Amino acid sequence: MPAVKIVRYTTTPEAADENARLVQDVYAELAQTKPDGLRYTTFRLDDGVTFVHLAVLDAEENPLSSTAAFARFQADIGSRLVAGPDARDATVVGSYRFDEVG
Repeated sequence: MPAVKIVRYTTTPEAADENARLVQDVYAELAQTKPDGLRYTTFRLDDGVTFVHLAVLDAEENPLSSTAAFARFQADIGSRLVAGPDARDATVVGSYRFDEVG
């Protein structure tokens, strides 16, 4: 059964665009490397500073852990945040066409 991870955090207003750019770099690397066992999406909420990451892991090891862009994203994340990160495990109760988002 896949593991579902949800992480939510709030950046400072000054760091929000840089955070989004770092997240986009992660997706660019994932598009190139195409790791198996990962479904991943990130939302930026309408306040402009809150981000929510949703990862579905089909394997025990998280493929994000081995990407250079994710390491850069995490390197100084504390300096960009005012709240969080709040990481939670989740269980899928239902889904409708979710894989078509983005």
